[in-house]
Amino acid sequence: MTARQRIDGARAFLLHAHPYSETSLIIDVFARDHGRMALLARGARRPRSALRGTLLAFQPLELGWHGGGEVKTLAKAEWMGGLPLPSGRSLLLGYYLNELLLKLLPREDAHPALFDAYAATLGALVADAEATELRRFEKALLRELGYGLSLERDAASGQPLRPEERYVYQIERGAIAAGEGGEAITYRGKTLLDIAADDYSDPRTAAESKQLMRQLFGHYLGGQALQSRRVFMELQEL
Repeated sequence: MTARQRIDGARAFLLHAHPYSETSLIIDVFARDHGRMALLARGARRPRSALRGTLLAFQPLELGWHGGGEVKTLAKAEWMGGLPLPSGRSLLLGYYLNELLLKLLPREDAHPALFDAYAATLGALVADAEATELRRFEKALLRELGYGLSLERDAASGQPLRPEERYVYQIERGAIAAGEGGEAITYRGKTLLDIAADDYSDPRTAAESKQLMRQLFGHYLGGQALQSRRVFMELQEL
């Protein structure tokens, strides 16, 4: 983008904001048709700034910006409404989604399908439908990043997975039958097939799917710790 170009009417969500100078903010947003963007919100920290009540996380926004370089200049922001504000557990899970996007999405790489999945997941979290929607979002994020899951066939033999068997999930390869006495984490064939079908009604599937996603994101995050997960675990201990 050149300095003379301008974007207007972009659908977006705020992912993160941090202070810039005494009166401004740098905000990270996820825009449907433009991807993850960094924007300078001039004067957003002033007490009477209209942006103070508009730049809210987990709320649909319509943004405009201009400029070149990595950080564009926010020109306008309007709250679009339609989503209740999350609270409690759903708020922490929302921060988990935002942290995944911040750490894994490249800048200015549009992912409209992922944007739609994110918006749907926020609505589901408020409605307490978290397990199914979280896993669907995680799968969508991996797919959009080019790390789609192979969950229905043995990656070594090509045979359909057997629900009663145990499998090791090899990252970027897929499920293979578990060997005798191995130390790797194993998953039921039924769990992997359930994940492929987005069916988390079985409590064992719900537990093992969470473990699989933790294994996968731990790898793709390269060992980076998720602050949202740490806070969530600390609150559970309390």
